[in-house]
Amino acid sequence: SCSFAIKLPALRGRKIGPRKPAVLRGVPLGPCLEKWTVDYLSERGGHREVKIHVSSLPQMDFLHKNFVYRTLPFAEFVQRAAAVEHPEFFISKEPANLKKQFPDLAEDFHIPPFFQSDQFFSSVFRISSSGLQLWTHYDVMDNLLAQVSGRKRVVLYSPQDALHLYLSGDKSEVLDIDSPNLERYPDFVKACRYECVLEPGDLLYIPSLWFHNTLALQFGVGVNVFWRHLSMDSYDKKDPYGNKDPLAASRALQCVERALAGLEELPEDYQDFYARRMVQLIQSRAYAAQPTQPAQ
Repeated sequence: SCSFAIKLPALRGRKIGPRKPAVLRGVPLGPCLEKWTVDYLSERGGHREVKIHVSSLPQMDFLHKNFVYRTLPFAEFVQRAAAVEHPEFFISKEPANLKKQFPDLAEDFHIPPFFQSDQFFSSVFRISSSGLQLWTHYDVMDNLLAQVSGRKRVVLYSPQDALHLYLSGDKSEVLDIDSPNLERYPDFVKACRYECVLEPGDLLYIPSLWFHNTLALQFGVGVNVFWRHLSMDSYDKKDPYGNKDPLAASRALQCVERALAGLEELPEDYQDFYARRMVQLIQSRAYAAQPTQPAQ
């Protein structure tokens, strides 16, 4: 097991090669690195309303919903999130396209050219209060997390460690990844943890299906850019957030559910035996031969 933190490599200006996580430095992001102060963002963003998550606790928990959804003017949201003393924790979370939502601010941010323009799905502000930690989850699209200001810790887990993360849908039930409840989640220690700290100007490439957990070490502003790396017809066209499993994967999971329901007609020892045969069949037909690790 890999219970220690492994620093991700820094790729200076190189194009993304294998679909493995990597921190990229030296990629020109535009004048946002100098311009995007709290005052500048408040002035340019103005009174346009944005949907946000607000919590009295720093560890946001999607499964148990320890936060509320609010709509605030962008300027007010930025100022409250940036406050040194804050009884509430804020993070922006909504599907977006910066060019349409905030055209003046979008001019300051240069989307790195790591994909074709027709693959683009969304560009989302990641603005969060200091201390805010977002639950561990995976996305079904490749994405780049650009850190414009502030520092952010990101912990990642390989898709091949999914069995150790106690999943509920696309999210892990293990909320406190630094001091997990091992009586409740004993296999969590088997998941290999990869960790990096993003500084202003850094980019983190997060391939689809890689689990990630973010912790804002300071008030920070970032942009998350998502794109479709599979064919367009692989995705649910009615999914505005881009977080539904690919259509083929959804169909396969539904088949498994039906198969398991069928096994319930049998005695318990038969269920156990044929479930093990199903697992063996899936492992032999679909498991990758080699574990995936971040780029070296």
